[in-house]
Amino acid sequence: MMIDRDIRKRLIVAVANRIIAGAEELTDLDRAIGDGDHGSNMRRGFEAVLAAADVLSDKSFGEYLTAVGMTLVMKVGGASGPLYGTLFLSLGKSLADDVSREQVADAFAAAIEAVKARGKSDVGHKTMLDVFHPVLGALRGGGDGLPERLKATARRAAEDTIPMKAIRGRASFLGERSVGHMDPGARSSELIVDAVADVMEGCA
Repeated sequence: MMIDRDIRKRLIVAVANRIIAGAEELTDLDRAIGDGDHGSNMRRGFEAVLAAADVLSDKSFGEYLTAVGMTLVMKVGGASGPLYGTLFLSLGKSLADDVSREQVADAFAAAIEAVKARGKSDVGHKTMLDVFHPVLGALRGGGDGLPERLKATARRAAEDTIPMKAIRGRASFLGERSVGHMDPGARSSELIVDAVADVMEGCA
């Protein structure tokens, strides 16, 4: 699939708007088990990305992803900036304008490993990784209706963090009290996957 300027622009706009629209929900989730700033931090970062959409979209896909990652590192506060920044920076290292699903999956797998290393976390720790890992599995599976399956996988995975006890992040300080709440990072990751899948569906 060729990721041309139009698709790059649509991806930026879709993801940024989804995060901005969900900022209050993310803040509410984070208020329950964190510092209460996840929504505002993510909104600030993706507002900056959205403001630069035209400039970013003119870049090659790899340069574009790298620039998005750098913007998030600089603009998003807390732990989320470095983690989401690492995700995009890693993707930017290996993706070109013409990519296959298999290449995207391999790049996403490497990006997940980079996030694990950056956050010293793993699947099952009640973090964004608990969404990204099953989404990777769905992506590797491919097949018809992939965008819808990616969205459904991300949705279920975010919901599956509710009964988890947090092992990493601010929520881990609460111990058992973190149980019963959706992880805000898992929810923001779900929103990103959902937006990307919508663009994929529109390109099919």
